[in-house]
Parts: sequence; structure tokens; C-alpha cells
Amino acid sequence: MNGAGRRHLRGLLILVCLATVAAVLRIVIDRDPEGHIALAWPKPEYAWLRWTALAVGATVGSSLATSGVLLQALLRNPLASPAILGITTGAALGVMTAMYVGHVTGMDSAWTSTSVTPALAGALAVMGVVYMLSQRRGRLDPVSLVLVGVIVSAVCGALIMLLQHLVPSGLHGEILRWMMGRIPEATPAMSLAVAGAMAASGIVIATSMGRAMDAATLGDDEARSVGLSLGALRIWLFLLAGALTAGAVALCGPIGFVGLIAPHAARLLLGPHHTPLVPAAALAGIILVVGSDVARQVIDLGAGRMPIGIFTALIGGPAFIWLLLTGRGQA
Repeated sequence: MNGAGRRHLRGLLILVCLATVAAVLRIVIDRDPEGHIALAWPKPEYAWLRWTALAVGATVGSSLATSGVLLQALLRNPLASPAILGITTGAALGVMTAMYVGHVTGMDSAWTSTSVTPALAGALAVMGVVYMLSQRRGRLDPVSLVLVGVIVSAVCGALIMLLQHLVPSGLHGEILRWMMGRIPEATPAMSLAVAGAMAASGIVIATSMGRAMDAATLGDDEARSVGLSLGALRIWLFLLAGALTAGAVALCGPIGFVGLIAPHAARLLLGPHHTPLVPAAALAGIILVVGSDVARQVIDLGAGRMPIGIFTALIGGPAFIWLLLTGRGQA
């Protein structure tokens, strides 16, 4: 095994160990009604709640991190993330629309906040608009993609605020908690199974596209010189990133910075090659999301468990600034 191979193996082992530690802590940390924290294996009657939260966190973390790797390769921009192209807000708008329709029609809206279907519909609709408006001479232009994505994201954000304004006050608290990101301990089994299958399939597909993404990041001429169809690759990267983001948003709401920070953490350990980078980034995403969920079980400021989006933003914000200041975020 050469030096690069040893580095890849060492980095993956480190990430696997950290992910395992985060997973075990999420299962064994217990807080009693008085707020006392202890480490204990959960009783069978409520152990499934912790296992569900762990499965949701792992699914969301790996999905967002893999989506970030795909978009950074697509745009050749290490600061790209699902939010920059409007995918996150599009998925959130789909879920919000389903919740509003459920309220207006008198249907139970609880399922709509965890269903993958409205999130995927919203993400695909936004991606279709962004894709059509980003064409330059019949090709997908990465620069136009970013500019259009930012504008479409802003429009989706305005529509989300409109729907928040239209719902009765009783739903405002539920919607606000969902928009800040949350890891549910009880979620429909079908939604979790669909999102989990999407995450696993997406990681496998993205890993198989690793060498193509390596070539694509070198430049258009270099990619074409090795026979790579850039147009088809960009469409695949775009669609796969959208599907993974939609599944994550459906389960937990729009959680920020995971798709940006996790790929960079993996690159620091393994380097830039995408074949090992994809599973490494997925593990880093699991560590970030599940670790943040562990932190919110431990930290209590007197108002209940805090949304997980607070922790990912507190970690991701300074990391984003560090990337800019050190030049690691330059394209």
C-alpha cells in the first residue's frame, strides 16, 4: 500500500472511531426529569426512541455531507453547499406547502413534516428552475448556477415566510422548531426507510463517480481530454445532491453548514480524491449531526432541548470564517 492509500485508510479509521463514539454516547446518555445526567443503557420500553434518533441523525448527516461533496465538485468551489443552490429552501418550501395544505383541508399535517415526498417535490421543482435558467449555449454553467441558485433561494425563503404568516398562531411554534432543525425521536418508519435508502444509494453512487469527479475538478479541457461527458456528469451530480438534501430536510428540517463543513473535515484527513472522500465525508457528517444531538442532550439552558441547527451553526460559522481566512475556501 502506497502513502496515499495509508493516509486514506488511517483517515477512514479515525472517522469510523469518532462516529462510533458519537453513536454510543447518543444511546447511553440519560437525563432524568430533574436534569441529572448519567450514562446508562436505556430500558427496552424507550430504547427505540434513542435508536430512532440515532438513525435519523446518521441519515441526515451522511446525506447532507455527500450532497456537499457533489456540489463542490459540480461547481469547482469548495464553499458550495446544498443551501447555495436553493435546494435546501426548495425542499423546505415543499414541506411547508404540504403542512399548509394539510391545515387548510383539515387533514392531519403531522405526516407532512416528515414525509420525503413534498420535500423531494420542492427540491426537484427548484432544481428544474435553476437548471433551466443556468443554461449557457446549451450547457450548464457553474457560475450562472450559483447566481440563479442564490436568487431562487431568496424567493423560496420569502414564500416560506408567507406560509408562516398564513398559518394560525398554534402552528407557529411547531413550524419554527422545524425550521431551526430538529432530530425527532419518533418519526414514521416509511419516511425514515425511504430517506435511509436514498442516503445509502447516494453514497454508493457518488463513490462510484469518484474518478469522474476528480477529472471534472481539473477543468473542462482536461475532463474532455480523458473522454468525460461533463454535461451528463453535472446533471447527475445536480440531481443526486438534490435528492439527498430533500431526504434530509424531510426528516429534520433545514440544517445548515453540514454540507459545507463535513467535506472539508474529510479532505483534511484524506486529501482531495473523491473515491475515498465521499464515504469519509458521510462519516464526518454523521459525527457532526449525531455529535450535535449528543450536545443538546447534555446542555440545558432551562428552556428544553435546543434545536440541533443551533449547534451546527455554532460549529459551522467559525469553521466557514476559518476557511475564508486561511484560503482553504478559495476555488
